[in-house]
Amino acid sequence: MEAKAILRYAKISPRKVRQVVDLVRGKGVEEALNILQFTPKKAATLVERTLRSAIANAMNNEEATVREEDLFVKEVYVSGGIAMKRLRPMPRGSAGQILKRCSHLTLVVGDGE
Repeated sequence: MEAKAILRYAKISPRKVRQVVDLVRGKGVEEALNILQFTPKKAATLVERTLRSAIANAMNNEEATVREEDLFVKEVYVSGGIAMKRLRPMPRGSAGQILKRCSHLTLVVGDGE
């Protein structure tokens, strides 16, 4: 049994989120929540929120009864979203472009079946 949660348009670059996501990939749900709680990065709170949503989706599924202790992070990946474009003054009167990146986080939990 699988359950999925998606966080879209998170205002943080995908590279920063991937650092945190790599810590919890393949871990049990309780261990992953423990790791995320003590990780001092902004992305950790976003991943933790998405993980809790995926756990709730698994628990509320009417087709299968599953215990929270049996769940683990089956699949998690981050992809780039839109990039807001801003300008910054550069030398000799030119303008340089700044990209404020967004990311999409997809998290799947499963019980091993």
